[in-house]
Amino acid sequence: MRIAIFHNYLDNVGGAEIVCLQLARGLNADIYTTNINFDVIKKMGFEDIIPRIKSIGKIPIEAPYRQQLAFMKFRKLNLTGKYDFFIIGGDWAISGAVNNKPNLEYFHSPLNEIWAFRNYVRKSLKFWMKPIYQIWTTYIRCLYKSYFKHVQIKVCNSKNTQNRIRKYLKSDATIIFPPVDCDNYPSFNNGDYWLSVNRLTAHKRVELQMRAFALMSDKKLIIIGSSEKSRGFMEYRKFLDSIKPDNVELINFDKIDNKKLKEFYANCRGFITTAKDEDFGMTPVEAMAAGKPVIAGNEGGYKETVINGKTGILIDDINEENLAGAISKVDDELDKNPDKYRKACINQAKKFSVDNFIKQIKKEIEI
Repeated sequence: MRIAIFHNYLDNVGGAEIVCLQLARGLNADIYTTNINFDVIKKMGFEDIIPRIKSIGKIPIEAPYRQQLAFMKFRKLNLTGKYDFFIIGGDWAISGAVNNKPNLEYFHSPLNEIWAFRNYVRKSLKFWMKPIYQIWTTYIRCLYKSYFKHVQIKVCNSKNTQNRIRKYLKSDATIIFPPVDCDNYPSFNNGDYWLSVNRLTAHKRVELQMRAFALMSDKKLIIIGSSEKSRGFMEYRKFLDSIKPDNVELINFDKIDNKKLKEFYANCRGFITTAKDEDFGMTPVEAMAAGKPVIAGNEGGYKETVINGKTGILIDDINEENLAGAISKVDDELDKNPDKYRKACINQAKKFSVDNFIKQIKKEIEI
């Protein structure tokens, strides 16, 4: 079966992009996208997929032009006859469902910036931009709903995303958890640092991590951050740099490769993540695959991956004081028993293997 995957952009690789690349590898599919960063894709271990990645044209890096033009380009795309099946793997590529059938969409979220996080985004805008943003989101909602009707098979990454689809789009979707290459994460002794891996965007609440470690000068945090070059990303990065304490190290994601990233996981004491109501969250699973405990908020997709008390700690009211307290608690436990969480974490991560993911996707598209 000839399969094409649509993903809005591949110039910054995060969880959604890794799912897209794993799909292409597992299904021997081509990828159609807009902006591409081949160097990052290669560093993340997907060099074999590069020959199958095709751009339908570049788009700006600034919102909302970036999202709007992605909508437009995929709406015009028509590959009927060239492929037997189409998978939409990027939420802003949903317009490609109109002309390309049969199709399946793998929902990472029903566009959080226009639904679940709209008020959160609005608060960060300058006064004069707020009414413009309100008009734009109303317009995009109408467009999105019209494109959504053309999606034939709906699959999503978590119960959290499934609930959002039900709430905002009055529809349902089958849950297939995202893939993590669990067998290729080494697990070494606990090092002298905690680890965090995030896109550097405001809803990841990375400032909570920095403020927590500002309260614990005897502990160390390494943050591996993925950021885009757009104004919003750069402003948030500048803000983080301004509050970063001396015991926190911030490393640009594009400075390391997949092997080095796994070494950071393998050698850390534990992993922290603080995103607001995360859709799913692949990085906690990656940390558990390396046998490391996870500390996260008791919300969103984290409730579906982290087993409270067994593979880490879920914090009901996440703030810098409670985060610092949870880190100190786990540190004390690891000092007494370095392997306390290791076995449970590795076993939990195996539930999210690449093989399981591809097998379930194949079942949906009847290969």
